[in-house]
Order: sequence, then C-alpha cells, then structure tokens
Amino acid sequence: MEARRYWILAGVVCVGVGVAAGELLAAFISPSASPVSAVGQSVISLLPGGMKEWAIHLFGTNDKTVLLDSMVVIMAVFAGLVGVLERRRRGLGQALIAAFGVVGILAVASLADTTAVAFVAPVAAVVVGMSLLAWVANRFLRPALGRQLKAEFDAGHGTHSEEPAAVVAGNTSRRTFLAYMGAGAAVAVIAGGAAVMVRRAAVVVADLRAKIKLPRPLKAAPTVPAGAELPIDGLTPLVTSADSFYRIDTALVVPAVNSDTWTLSVTGMVEREVSLNFAELLAKPMVETFVTIGCVSNEVGGNLVGNALWLGWPVRELLAEAGVKAGADMVLSTSTDGFTAGTPLEAMTDARDAIIAVGMNGEPLPLVHGFPARLIVPGLYGYVSGTKWLKELKVTTFAADQGYWTPLGWDALGPIKTASRIDVPGAGAKTAAGKFTAAGLAWSPERGISGVQVQLDGGSWQNATLAVALNKDTWVQWEAPLVLSSGNHELKVRAIDGTGAVQTGVAAPPEPNGATGYDTVNFSTR
Repeated sequence: MEARRYWILAGVVCVGVGVAAGELLAAFISPSASPVSAVGQSVISLLPGGMKEWAIHLFGTNDKTVLLDSMVVIMAVFAGLVGVLERRRRGLGQALIAAFGVVGILAVASLADTTAVAFVAPVAAVVVGMSLLAWVANRFLRPALGRQLKAEFDAGHGTHSEEPAAVVAGNTSRRTFLAYMGAGAAVAVIAGGAAVMVRRAAVVVADLRAKIKLPRPLKAAPTVPAGAELPIDGLTPLVTSADSFYRIDTALVVPAVNSDTWTLSVTGMVEREVSLNFAELLAKPMVETFVTIGCVSNEVGGNLVGNALWLGWPVRELLAEAGVKAGADMVLSTSTDGFTAGTPLEAMTDARDAIIAVGMNGEPLPLVHGFPARLIVPGLYGYVSGTKWLKELKVTTFAADQGYWTPLGWDALGPIKTASRIDVPGAGAKTAAGKFTAAGLAWSPERGISGVQVQLDGGSWQNATLAVALNKDTWVQWEAPLVLSSGNHELKVRAIDGTGAVQTGVAAPPEPNGATGYDTVNFSTR
C-alpha cells in the first residue's frame, strides 16, 4: 500500500498548489472572481430551496463557512483520486484536473459582470496542477516503477507486483520526495493565505466604495450634445466605460486603499504643508469634465487611450491653500504603491481642469483606476500626470526631482501629441465594393481638433466630417464617405489640431515622448 500513499500525496500537493496559484492570481487581477468561491456560489444556486433552508437552520450564519470547509475536504479527496488515477494510467489524473478546471471556468462564467481576465485564474490553476503532477510523476514516481519492472523481469517473474515501489529505491530518494511534497504543501498554504488577505482587503475597500455618495459638482459638465456620437458599427464609443478603459501602471497588485484612513498631503516648496482626508476632499467644490487621457506607450493606431467623465477638485485650489514658493516648477505626485510622476507646475495651476479626481463616469473611481483619488491633467501623457492611488503632492523643481519614468529615458514634460485612428474598416477587413463609410477618432487635448483628412490608396487627402466635439480636451469622432472598387486598399488618416497644425506623418516609436505617424489600415473589397 506504500505506493498508493505516495501517489495520493502527490495528487493532493499538486492539486493544492494549482488551486492556491489560481486563487492568488485571482486575488491580484480579479478579486471578486475567485474560482473556489465561484464554484461554491454555483453549488448554492443549484441546491434545492429546502436544503438551503435546512443549512441555514442548522448552521446559521456559519452556513457558508461550513460549505467552504466541506469544499476543501471534497477537493482533498478529489486530489487524492487524481494521484490514484495517474498511478494507474499516465495522463488520467491530469485529465481529471482538466475536467475540474472546466467546472471552475463555467462557475466563473456564471458570475455577474465577469470580464475576460477573470478566466485567467482557473486556467492557470489547471496548467500549474497538471504540469506539477507530470513533473512529480516523471521525477520521482515513474522512474522507480520502470526500475522495479526491470528487476522483476531480470529475476524471472512473469508479472509485476500489485503494489510497485512509489519512489526511487533508497531512503535518500524517499526523503527527497517527501521534502519536495512538504515544500509544495507549504507553498500552497502560503499562497492560499496571501490570496485570502489580498482579497479580504479588496473586498473591504470595495464595500466602502459602494457606500460613497459623490457630491454634486459646483460646475457640471455640459450635456453631451446631439451629433457628438456617430451611429456607425465598429466605431469606438464617445465615452469609454470603466471596464473598457485602458490600465497601465506599475502596481503588481491593485492597491486596496481604505478611503476612511486615506489622506493627501502637500509638501515641499510651500508656505504651509496641507493635509486632507477623503471626507474633506469630497466636501470641496468639485468640477465635472470630459477628458481624454492616453499612455505615452500607445502605438500609432493603438488603444491605450480613453475618454471619460471625471469629477474632482481643481489642483490649483489645493496648491493655492498651500502657497507655492517662488522658483518651483514641478509637482511630484506619489502613489501608495510608490509610483511617482513629475508634472509641470504650470499645468497644475493654469486654466485647464487639472483635478484630484474622485469620480469616473458618475461613479466613485474603480479600484483599478485609482480609488479613492487620482490625478487627471488634460494635455499630458499619464506617465507625467495620471498618478493613481494618490497620497502626496510635493512642490519642487525638475532640477531637484524626477518622476518614475524620466530616469529611464522618457521625456520629462510629456505633452500629448496630436493623433488620429481608424476604427472602421478594421485591419484586414473584407467589405463590399461601392459606397463605404470609414470612421475613427482624433484627439489633441488642450488644443482640440479642427479637422481630419483621409487618404485612399495614395491619392489626394480628402476632408472627413467631424462629429460635434465635447470640448477641446476630448477626442472627437469622424466619418468619411468613400467609393471603393474591387481589390486591395490602403487607408490613412491624419488630424489637424485647433491651432491649424497638421499631425506629422514622420514615423517614430513611443519612446521618448510619444509615437508619431499616420494610422494606416489595409483592407480589401469584393
């Protein structure tokens, strides 16, 4: 029976590490979509009403704890079965892990508001569990079985024994196997505990966020005018939802910042240091404005750009309370995760709506987009202005301080360059010959867009029609009627900003201060 015990142990440890890895990954990227919790929720939803009532009557408020504990026991039994099946036939135990993974994926899919990233966790759990089981079997268990069979053959036995040895011969090999299993069990326990801690913090903060009632702005954004959004299939919406908004930051784990204990301080070259908490921030006179922000890493035609309705307090008013000293030319903002951005002081104090944002599209900031507060500065790339999970503003100089990305070779000022993009047709699209409407976006925050032009198959540039702009700080949609012959086509686009300057066609990479060039789409008609 010794062999079977080793295989059972291997199954329990390998599956345990896989499950723990999936849970930890879920805690990092999608705290509300734990695979284990999703399976448990599915079990609850499938139980007959009478059984649910019985469980509540018997266990009271501990009913969910009992369910989760029962699931742990069931998973341990399942994991032992994985080892037994893998012993009998190679790959059979791994197939059972894959089947269990399908159950987890279906359970996650059943959750409300599930996003694609939530499926990464159950898939990762399956891959880790299967790979680890295969490695343990090949490294410790399979070689011993082969050697025993050979020994039995050499000894003249016609068949092998019912219980072949589980590990390579010798106490040292057995001890090594057990040491690896112990280490694996420790990893599973530590990873599982970390997942619980990360998720618990995220859930607490999410609960706090859900209870926040945003104040009415002193200056509300104008109502979206008619004609601002073109009814064209495939065209990016005028306002980007929080779920679709790009996320680029340096946080490995999304910070769970408690708004009840959060504070923002103003330090450095000021007459007086200022500190305020979240309640005090919400009491300030807020402004509401549509602003398009983008990442400096965005390639020509890329999607690392988004437009949202932001609610916040103007930074210039906070800096005025602190009293900026002469000689300062930069504000170094710091995030709770240690990220820093160096923003020109002028951009924080001029007439633009640089704000300490607390709301996005009418809701408190999502955790991934900087809850409880972040910076939004029109006209500047996010790496020099868009600090999330904001905790400090240090008034300083470019000579004395640098933001996170500047020492790595990126420009210190980071103004957003005029850019345009083709959404329709998509690259490689096949469409019918004849009349066709191309469409896309153009943006030049702080300067606005005065025109967009398209070029078909190297011909002359023709003017596109602009939708109504929300303001000069947002992107604008455009459309261009085309007449297409059959065959292959190339379409280019360029924008003209509010000053009359035409977007450059010189191709340049994002580093050090933003990509340039014309977005170009190749497609065909039939």
